[in-house]
Amino acid sequence: MLRADQASRLVEAPGDEVSPLRLRDRAVLELLYATGVRISELCGLNVSDVDRERRLVRVLGKGGRERSVPYGEPAEQAVDDWLRLGRPPLAGPTSGDALLLGARGGRLHPSVARRLVSSYAQAAGLPHTTPHGLRHSAATHLLEGGADLRSVQELLGHASL
Repeated sequence: MLRADQASRLVEAPGDEVSPLRLRDRAVLELLYATGVRISELCGLNVSDVDRERRLVRVLGKGGRERSVPYGEPAEQAVDDWLRLGRPPLAGPTSGDALLLGARGGRLHPSVARRLVSSYAQAAGLPHTTPHGLRHSAATHLLEGGADLRSVQELLGHASL
């Protein structure tokens, strides 16, 4: 699990380079940490699942349960940059409404997203990190910041404590 300062270094690891894949990677990292969603949930998001006005993502979780998860300003900026500057050059006939795209324009595969989390953590000099570890870090940091356990449980889509 990452400390808050380490999580911040991880989400900033793609840097400020304005290339489609770097913008996508920043959006992936920001959304994973901001929302605590599972990697499969993240990769399953459609553009229409993002309510940019209210800063919510509609997530289809385990067992087909749907939930709305809020995200903050850093994730909002990363998603906005991705949708304006990163997604259009990659989008093609196989993109559909997928929010996050792979290099060839299809929906981002969870294995690719797992690799990018790990490689950016390594590049930032952080301990080995997985999307699930980032999910646990997000939950822990919410609790440390004063969120109640029941709220965090609902955000994560856990059926029980």
